[in-house]
Amino acid sequence: MKGLLYLPRLFKSKSDQDRLIMTILCRNEIDIIESNIRTHAVLGVDGFVVMDNGSTDGTREKLEQLKTEFDLMVIDETGVYQQAKWMKRLMYLARDKMGASWVISNDADEFWIPKEGTSLKEHLSHSDSVVTVKRSNVLLTEDVLKDDYHFSKARYCVEYPICYDKQAELEGAHTAMFFANISPKVIVNPYGFIKISGGNHRAKHIAKTFTARNEHNIRVFHYPIRSWKQFEANIKHRQTLLKYPKARMGDHYRRWVKLYEQGMLKEEFERFVLKENQIQVFEQYGIIKDIHLNDVIFSKSNKFIR
Repeated sequence: MKGLLYLPRLFKSKSDQDRLIMTILCRNEIDIIESNIRTHAVLGVDGFVVMDNGSTDGTREKLEQLKTEFDLMVIDETGVYQQAKWMKRLMYLARDKMGASWVISNDADEFWIPKEGTSLKEHLSHSDSVVTVKRSNVLLTEDVLKDDYHFSKARYCVEYPICYDKQAELEGAHTAMFFANISPKVIVNPYGFIKISGGNHRAKHIAKTFTARNEHNIRVFHYPIRSWKQFEANIKHRQTLLKYPKARMGDHYRRWVKLYEQGMLKEEFERFVLKENQIQVFEQYGIIKDIHLNDVIFSKSNKFIR
């Protein structure tokens, strides 16, 4: 049955009726959710399916406002976080209710940026089953300590990651987690779709063996930590999730929860902030690069930052 959905579309020509839909799981993302939706709408996303998992910071209300401007469906889910299960549900909603030709299963802190001057859809075809896209962490500099800082002003991302082992991620006192290698993300054709991994790093598709590929003209920029306030709130939430026996979470989050419980989380945050002399060294060796995204990502004022 899954093959019958995909095969008729295999040689279909692209048209203006094709729709790229983005699904997002979010909880308390008031500092970034509007920028995420506005930016991707400009870059070729035609509609959004957003699941809100019990936000209390104004995120849910902001989504209601955005519904008046964008083709945006909001789903409320108050249950215990189940990323893979919920993403699969959103995939089918994107296909069946929003008419998706392709689906990006996104997180609120990730921005899918195509090659300059192009739309995301320009780099997709109906024959695509699973398209894998490289992802890079965006770094904090001393600007984050300023009162008027907005995450879109971040200048640098990791170009070549540092390969820490898992034990270092959990226990290393000098581990710089922003520099660790992170998994890519995928864009999926919902016709023939079978399953998506919890973090949207991989997907199963009926035609994956034959038509899966990598796309180098799109890069995902990941903004995992955007301020001290946001970081602290995130780790408090992770602490709550770890109370559930079956909770699945990266080792670095477990380490940060432990530091929070020891009253040492602020010191960890301060270690993330790159000093000017550190930036010069990392640039010299090509480990980081200037991403020039402050003219691409929408700011709080709903205008591009120039």
